[in-house]
Amino acid sequence: MIRVLLADDQALVRAGFRALLDSAEDVSVVAEAADGREAVRLAAAERPDVVLMDIRMPVLDGLAATRRILADPALESVRIVILTTFDLDEYIFEALRTGASGFLVKDTEPEDLLQGVRVVARGDALLSPAVTRRLIADYAGRPKRPEPSARLAELTEREREVLVLVAAGLSNEEIAERLVVSPATAKTHVSRTMVKLRVRDRAQLVVLAYESSLVAPGWMD
Repeated sequence: MIRVLLADDQALVRAGFRALLDSAEDVSVVAEAADGREAVRLAAAERPDVVLMDIRMPVLDGLAATRRILADPALESVRIVILTTFDLDEYIFEALRTGASGFLVKDTEPEDLLQGVRVVARGDALLSPAVTRRLIADYAGRPKRPEPSARLAELTEREREVLVLVAAGLSNEEIAERLVVSPATAKTHVSRTMVKLRVRDRAQLVVLAYESSLVAPGWMD
């Protein structure tokens, strides 16, 4: 059972998401938060698998709440999906930098929302390649920390190749097909790359690939 925490300041939105999620046999909403501070408290208390986090909330916004949750070693297994009204919200990129596993716009189709929760719960990033390219193109030109070239130097040639493919939005199965290896081998390469680059999520791999200029906006179009 995938345990979900809903964090949104609109009760009607939470009610709609709860009805949808609880209708699935493999998903259960364990708690609801109306602001970011409550989301942090409930995440610590409930240890959900996935948090659906609204970006704009009172008391503490979704970005600050995401930082606090992901900074807690006890909540290392918690995955956060940012909810937003707009797919190019400036805060989304900051959330991905922080370690959020992806984002969904609030008018996402019901089945896509359920599938998104399942994708994130199994450890993958919820990043639409088309939207991600536009998002990164808008904000990757304004990095707020030095390019992580030293960390990239630790990668083997195959791991750098895998990093580029992850940035292109390919799944482990698609990477395996492209490299002519087994899906298990592809997953191992991705995992080793994350360990060497000290990131917790595929979403952070994508951000790092752009910020380090290993790939550039528009190259996949």
